[in-house]
Amino acid sequence: MSNMSRIQIAPSILAADFTRLGEQISQLDALGIETYHFDVMDGHFVPNISMGIPVLEALRSITKARLDVHLMVSEPERYIQAFANAGADIISIHWEATPNVHRALQMIREAGCKVGLAVNPHTPAFVLRDVITMLDLINVMTVNPGFGGQTFIPSVASKIARLRAMVGDVRQDIDIEADGGVGTETAQSVIQAGANVLVIGTAIFRHPEGLAAGLRAIQQVLASEIV
Repeated sequence: MSNMSRIQIAPSILAADFTRLGEQISQLDALGIETYHFDVMDGHFVPNISMGIPVLEALRSITKARLDVHLMVSEPERYIQAFANAGADIISIHWEATPNVHRALQMIREAGCKVGLAVNPHTPAFVLRDVITMLDLINVMTVNPGFGGQTFIPSVASKIARLRAMVGDVRQDIDIEADGGVGTETAQSVIQAGANVLVIGTAIFRHPEGLAAGLRAIQQVLASEIV
């Protein structure tokens, strides 16, 4: 990756301090963050329950940044319009969560949002082949979905590289997002593989010296990728 300006850092709201959410978002907005990642978990598709529409509406009311909503839910078709109405700019569903992937992707576009598709670590890259031209973003899970703070799975980097090659054959403007366990020690490998959106939670929100220090540490890694 030769142009750092193409690499986006998308802080994961799941790792935020919810007693200080407004304050933390204001601070990150001031530091130049343009996209936030918003994980929705239903306790069925993944073994955890997280945030929903009221939190997204609150977030929408305090930031003009893009809101990248990641639906880790069964039957995502049931929720697409509601999350679009609540302020999502991008909605990603999981390949594994519905037998009607094509229809669900159409529903996201019809709801006025950019279209994302997420794949779990075990799901091969080739399954995206027949829908790739419909996508604005591919979310490559680099941990098993369901919980924040997990350890990055190194073998997924090769799948990112395969997807970057697939994207290059059809549309240059599709973003590839690395989601899970991304921090200062792992960001370089996913960037080199071809990811240009980094979902980062713990490394920013839980940095011992605060948000600005966590973000600065990641930006230093990105700067080292400029050639």
